[in-house]
Amino acid sequence: MTMAPSVSYSITVRLEVSQQGRAVSDITREVEHAGGVVTALDVTPGQQGKLRIDVTCAATDTAHAESLVAAMTAIPGVAVHKVSDRTFLLHLGGKIEMRSKVPLRNRDDLSMAYTPGVARVSLALAAKPDDARRLTIKRNTVAVVTDGSAVLGLGNVGPYAALPVMEGKAALFKRFADIDAWPLCLDTQDVDEIVRTVAALAPGFGGINLEDISAPRCFEVERRLRDMLDIPVFHDDQHGTAIAVLAALTNALRVVGKDLAQVRITMAGAGAAGTAVLKLLLNAGATNVIVVDDKGAVYRGRDGLNDNLAWIGEHTNPDGYSGDLAGAVRGADVFIGVSAPGILSGEDVKTMNAGAIVFALANPDPEVDPDAAREHASVVATGRSDYPNQINNVLVFPGVFRGLLDAQSTTITDQMLVAAARALADVVAPEELGPDYVVPSVFHPDVASIVAAAVRDAAIEEIEEGNA
Repeated sequence: MTMAPSVSYSITVRLEVSQQGRAVSDITREVEHAGGVVTALDVTPGQQGKLRIDVTCAATDTAHAESLVAAMTAIPGVAVHKVSDRTFLLHLGGKIEMRSKVPLRNRDDLSMAYTPGVARVSLALAAKPDDARRLTIKRNTVAVVTDGSAVLGLGNVGPYAALPVMEGKAALFKRFADIDAWPLCLDTQDVDEIVRTVAALAPGFGGINLEDISAPRCFEVERRLRDMLDIPVFHDDQHGTAIAVLAALTNALRVVGKDLAQVRITMAGAGAAGTAVLKLLLNAGATNVIVVDDKGAVYRGRDGLNDNLAWIGEHTNPDGYSGDLAGAVRGADVFIGVSAPGILSGEDVKTMNAGAIVFALANPDPEVDPDAAREHASVVATGRSDYPNQINNVLVFPGVFRGLLDAQSTTITDQMLVAAARALADVVAPEELGPDYVVPSVFHPDVASIVAAAVRDAAIEEIEEGNA
């Protein structure tokens, strides 16, 4: 699959050229000839009859960006003075900050916000800790916790490399749900130490968002923290992905006129995301699913199954299929990939049933070329922003946590996850629904509020049932 130029690999090159001649048009032509896209060109007077030109252009990757610079350098009379990577510039000094919500203009303000006045609030909380949700940042604050073991598509890169990703996550919480989130990148990958550390930090937060922790450790970390804490614990790689997939599949099935309980689903990937997607699909009514990992189909009794795969074998693949992915896709109605790039071809998609649905979510390179899949499938979705139907967790986690915090929920349940998925699906109005629009844009103004309302209502209902 040929990658298109992306702002992720956007550079600004400062050049100096003679005021005479056709340097500006030459620069644009050479960049485009080399496969780049000029997105901005600023010309200002330089010294001694020279012009200073700042050329901003998008490339496909780092090597391509370097080739664009080389192409500009090769133009006669053009001198390169500086090359800036715009993505790195955006990250200089970090992407988030803490700001005070109250003015500290004089001694009176200081006396109430800090000593001696704050002592009165501290004593009140010592007597009644539950009031922390009312009197502190706990009511609107989420910890974004990672050990850096499964960062994006980068793998086990550790806590420092994970930090800019977690900063971005915190920025998204604020942008889409006005939640104050803070990244906590832990310098340990020991399950006991992760659990102990998060539990010790929990009093200052209203929720825990686990992020980029590899399977199978993530399952135990989440399970133990949920048992220990009185605030919601949500592993976004699992449940955020699952909600987004269920919402998109709900609408894709509406497009092709099929029912979740009747379709045959083939899944590639049995890690954290794949397992969570599977469990939510089963909870929502799916009945016929085959899961395939790197050793082939998962089935009851297959040698070498760990606890997670054994559970999958017990709850899926009713006919005991034991072959490969291509065979599992043949005759399926739905393919959902949360695994690895390039494991299917367009010819494999051709063997699926009429009205096929293909969700190829490996990033940045999907399990099957989306263009090849679209030749045979009725609905195709990816995790990429340069194709229709981007299935993105940003559609999910801001609204989910907004609803949990507003309800002052102490946990999160499957019923809340399903409610979030159904609400997200319904953001797409019937008259808008189509093969290229089964999920809303992440910038749709109503996404977070609609998901939040559904989660809040489901959480309050469960709280009331528990108190009845």
